[in-house]
Order: sequence, then C-alpha cells, then structure tokens
Amino acid sequence: MFFRQIQQHGDNFSYILADPETREAAVIDSSYNATEIIKTIKSQSLRLKYIINTHGHSDHTAGNSELRSLFSAKIVTHNQSKTSSDIKVEDGEVLNVGKIAIKVLYTPGHTPDSICLLVDKEKLFTGDTLFVGECGRTDLPGGNAKNLYESLFNKLLSLDDSIEVYPGHDYGSRPSSTIGYERKNNYVLQPRSLKDFVMFMSQP
Repeated sequence: MFFRQIQQHGDNFSYILADPETREAAVIDSSYNATEIIKTIKSQSLRLKYIINTHGHSDHTAGNSELRSLFSAKIVTHNQSKTSSDIKVEDGEVLNVGKIAIKVLYTPGHTPDSICLLVDKEKLFTGDTLFVGECGRTDLPGGNAKNLYESLFNKLLSLDDSIEVYPGHDYGSRPSSTIGYERKNNYVLQPRSLKDFVMFMSQP
C-alpha cells in the first residue's frame, strides 16, 4: 500500500492511501493540504477515487472542491453530514480502493457525523474522535459526551492493540500511535463510568 501522512499548514493531518497495482487512491480529510496532496498524487501517478471526510468541520473539508474538480473524485461523508458530498455512508460500509478495504466506523461525539476509517484491519484514521494522548472536544455545536464515550470505549477500544492510529490533528507527542498504546497511556481512556466521563468532559 502507498501511504502518506501530509501536514502542509497548521496542525491538520491529511492522508493519502493508494493501491500500488491499480494506482487507485483515496484522500482522508483534505484539510488545508490540497497543494501538497495534488503534488503527491501527480508525482505518484495516482488516480484519486475518493475524498473521505471524517466529519464536516471546515478545517477537514477545506480542500474538497479543489481535489474533486481536478481529479473528478467522489466526496464521501457520513449520511448525517451537512457537507456537500457525492456518497453518503453508514456504519459498517466498506469502500474499496483497488485491493484496499476501507471500513466505516460511525463514531459520533465530537460531531453527529463523525466517522473513523479502518483500513485493511491495520490502520485506523480517527479524525477528531481520538488523538494521540487526547480525544476530541464535545463543547462545539452537535458535540455529545455520552456519544463520544460510546464511540471511544465501546467501539474503538474493542479493536486490536496492534492497530495503528492516525489522528486528524498533530496534538500529541508523536504523529501516530496504536490502539494498545492509547489504551495504556491516554488519560482520557482510563477506565471510568459513563457518568464520570460526562463530568470529566464538562470540566473547563
């Protein structure tokens, strides 16, 4: 698999995945990184099939229109997203990019339309649901601490420790992690009840 983590402006990460045989590619969270994404796609002779947004906040979707226009790619969002898109997906759906399987995990909490993307059961792209050493905030419009608890503790922490974690922002001590590392070291994910988590998230 061709894989590239891109951080051109600010702390937003974008990602490019591609099948080396078919050259089909997907971008996860175009963000403010369109210039570098375009350069990479052209230099690697890739065919961009999908632009997938982990959620609809503008700092994750800023490059959508430019990439769609240039490469005729399809914009993919969760079906609750208000972002303009070509394909709406549900929890458990699989998008295929060549031989790469991208499974949609619906993980609301930061926003009602938040999704994570599990690629070939090896890499997890978490958007603003889970960061290295942190989690997404719930105090913005549509945020919900109860939903985030369910997404983190019942969905993401049910995954294998070996799965690599690639967040939407460079907020941690390193640009990527694993489920196992976050389970042990992320203070947000330490065992606590739903009630305790909701109180924890409401603290200033």
